[in-house]
Amino acid sequence: VGLMSIEFNCFDGKECVSQSLSIANTGVNTSKLYRMEQFVNSFPSQEAHLTGEEIHKRLDEIEQIHELYSPVKLGLAAALACCGFTFLLGGGPVEMIFAFIAAGVGNLIRMKLIKHHYTLFLNIAVSISAACLTYAVCLYMAELLLHVSAVHEAGYICSMLFIIPGFPFITCGIDFATMFAWIMALLLKLQPQDFVALHLGSMMHLVLRLIASFCGVFGFSIMFNSSVYIAATAACIGAVANTLRLELVDYTGMPSAAAAFIGALTAGLLASIIKRNHGYPRISLTVPSIVIMVPGLYLYRAIYNFGIMSLTEAVLWFAAAIMIIVSLPLGLIFARILTDRTFRYCS
Repeated sequence: VGLMSIEFNCFDGKECVSQSLSIANTGVNTSKLYRMEQFVNSFPSQEAHLTGEEIHKRLDEIEQIHELYSPVKLGLAAALACCGFTFLLGGGPVEMIFAFIAAGVGNLIRMKLIKHHYTLFLNIAVSISAACLTYAVCLYMAELLLHVSAVHEAGYICSMLFIIPGFPFITCGIDFATMFAWIMALLLKLQPQDFVALHLGSMMHLVLRLIASFCGVFGFSIMFNSSVYIAATAACIGAVANTLRLELVDYTGMPSAAAAFIGALTAGLLASIIKRNHGYPRISLTVPSIVIMVPGLYLYRAIYNFGIMSLTEAVLWFAAAIMIIVSLPLGLIFARILTDRTFRYCS
């Protein structure tokens, strides 16, 4: 399974059929994923008697599930998510407002381009450019009219974080962690850089973190085409897991990678409990809930410093980002091992 293609081989005795499918564009549709998982789980008891034609008809009905939300609503979802991101990265009201506007405009344009079947890289380039330009214009106007300071890095970066490839990040990380057990040995030897503490010590800031995490995860889940119920459930998981991660970094001095691992582990355990009780797909709950933990600011700073040839700073930021990115799928892997017998043992 590649980014833009799927290839498979089917063997039946002496017969072999190979097929390659090209995908025009990529995207995430958790509503379709939920229907497909329900179909697979109920197949032995309810659909096994169907003819091949009837099975194809059922699959075609699932295939025809389109986006649940309009581009405007998805733009608002991205705006909400990036606004929450901005607060969690230490931004103030000015950065949050500008990131809300810029991310909303950027994702609205991205959805319009996707509907017109423009290529993946074109819609990424155009939507990110639109978000950055919108933020820059808003900031310039605020400087001109309201004498607002020009130093608002967190908001500028967060305005483009709606483009973070959360599902590819997490699912490929899970695959790597499953195949390469030596990653754990490597993790025990490396010393990651700590997060920059946000110093939010009061109960009010704790509540604000919970709210910001909830809003951020809810927005990302809506962008992944989840239903409102699944999005709200994922948001509750993310609020608990991400706030726990931030509190561990601030009040215990725990390394950021270890805190990210515990946050992802918490999200995975809560998702497994909810899946057992309600049947929601685990991946539809876990990925949105930990996407907000992906260190987008670290990656941006690493690439920026590479661009200006400040290599020492770039390597430090990049190493810290990689440690966190590796820790997130590992947390989900361990949660799956603890709660899923079929995942814990090999046949």
